[in-house]
Amino acid sequence: MSEQWTPATASDVAALDLKPALEAVLMVVDEPATEEHLAKVLERPRRAVADALRELADEYATQGRGFELRLVAGGWRYYTRPAYAAAVEGFVLDGQQARLTQAALETLAVVAYRQPVSRSRVSAVRGVNCDGVMRTLLQRGLVEEAGTEPETGAILYRTTNYFLERMGLRGLDELPELAPFLPEADAVEGESQEGVPSLDPDAVDADDADDGVGHSQTLSDGT
Repeated sequence: MSEQWTPATASDVAALDLKPALEAVLMVVDEPATEEHLAKVLERPRRAVADALRELADEYATQGRGFELRLVAGGWRYYTRPAYAAAVEGFVLDGQQARLTQAALETLAVVAYRQPVSRSRVSAVRGVNCDGVMRTLLQRGLVEEAGTEPETGAILYRTTNYFLERMGLRGLDELPELAPFLPEADAVEGESQEGVPSLDPDAVDADDADDGVGHSQTLSDGT
């Protein structure tokens, strides 16, 4: 007869070897886990947890494992090592990728570099109505509302922690230096909502078909 499972007590958790315990927890996280949270769950000093995480990351790199442990968006999580991404993509997606279109990627880039920014400002920079792709980015959790613009009352948008996670960034300061190539705010001031063609908000241009989902450049969910 098998032994009956019983919940672990606080003393049981504290007695576990730290590195294997961290590996077990990180295997089931849905988003990057902070050092503070891991320290609380495993009842260890934050410094000990931080050191163990970095040692694990170094060990995986040295061993050339198919995965790596990375600090992203303020927390730690396992990721496929880039060299083996094609194998995972082929297995998980099996050719059925739902990708962001070029239009959606451009819109996301404008939000990332201009945030917080209104839809009309984004449309002014791109030169087309962006309501359709903005809805797609909101639905995918890549952007979120960030208050309102004092002058106009327009809703402002910014990127999310999920965006950082998908891009493999610790923070917005790690974005590539592309901002100088975008128009300055003053340049698009007069091209806000008045400067954008008066289009049906539900209508999108050819690039925005399928609410920003297509088969062009990719920022795929789950890869």
